[in-house]
Order: sequence, then structure tokens, then C-alpha cells
Amino acid sequence: MKIMKESKTADPLQEARDEFVSQWGAIGSAWGINRTMAQIHALLITAPAPLSTDEVMAELKISRGNAHSNLRDLVSWGLVRSVVRKGERKEFFEAEKDVWRMFCIVIRERRRRELRPALAILNDCSERTKGLKGNDALAFNKQLKALSDFLQLADRVITRISQSEQSKMVPLALKLLK
Repeated sequence: MKIMKESKTADPLQEARDEFVSQWGAIGSAWGINRTMAQIHALLITAPAPLSTDEVMAELKISRGNAHSNLRDLVSWGLVRSVVRKGERKEFFEAEKDVWRMFCIVIRERRRRELRPALAILNDCSERTKGLKGNDALAFNKQLKALSDFLQLADRVITRISQSEQSKMVPLALKLLK
């Protein structure tokens, strides 16, 4: 008589979700976003219902302070919103799940936090050196102008994309890729 071992198969959905959360954190780090913030975002975008800070802490095995500060950052980006449940004292959080809206939020925030400050630096350096003579100064200002022109174009593109509807932008993008 064969004795069959009881198979303790893990939940494949939970395993895949855990892998996604872990890898989204790694990807976030590569993009210059705090790993824990990216993991919380991944957890919330794949959660079937809003989660409390305690649930986020338990799922990711992180401290209350870490969970709280990263949730606040995600709320400030506009990627996560606070949800009040009737009869509950706890605060719950849910992520924006519409991928197009999420993309637009991220590019607007990156523009505000990265592109606009870079443009300000370029403009400041250009203003301080525009009256200088000599080949080095001319080459420097020519390069700054080229960078500034490119970043201004990027700023206009980001603004246009983030204000557009997905139904209008995706077909246009597909035409450009052909």
C-alpha cells in the first residue's frame, strides 16, 4: 500500500503576487524610487480591497514608521488615496488602478520633481554666462541651449500626454511606432 504524502502546495496567486511586489520594488529602485514605496504601491495596485497601515506592515514585514511615511508619499504623488470605511477608526488605502491614469500621474510628478528643476538650473547657468566671451563660453552656452531646448520639448510632450485621454494617445503612439 502506497502512503501518499500530503501536498502543501502554496497558493499560486499569492506566490505570483509576492513575486510581483518584490520585483516592482526592485524596478522602483532602478527608477530612483524608494524600494519600500514601490513595494507598497505594488501591494495596493494588486489588492482586491483597500488595506490598512497594519495590513501593509504585516504583508511587507515593515515598521509602522516606514509604512506610514511611504503611504504618505504615495498619497502626495496621487497614486494612492485614503479611504474611510464606515464604522472603522483605521485609515485604509487604495491605489489608482487605471494604468493610463497611473502613468500620467507618474510622468507629471517626475516632470515636477526632476525635469522642471533641471530646466531651472540650465536657465540659471545660461543667464549667468550669456555675456561671457570666448570659445569655451560659446560652446558651454550652445550645449546648455541644446539641453534646454530638449527638456522644454520633453516638458511640452509630457504636459500634452498627461492631459490627454488614453483613447486618443494610444493610436497615435502606435502610428509613431510603425
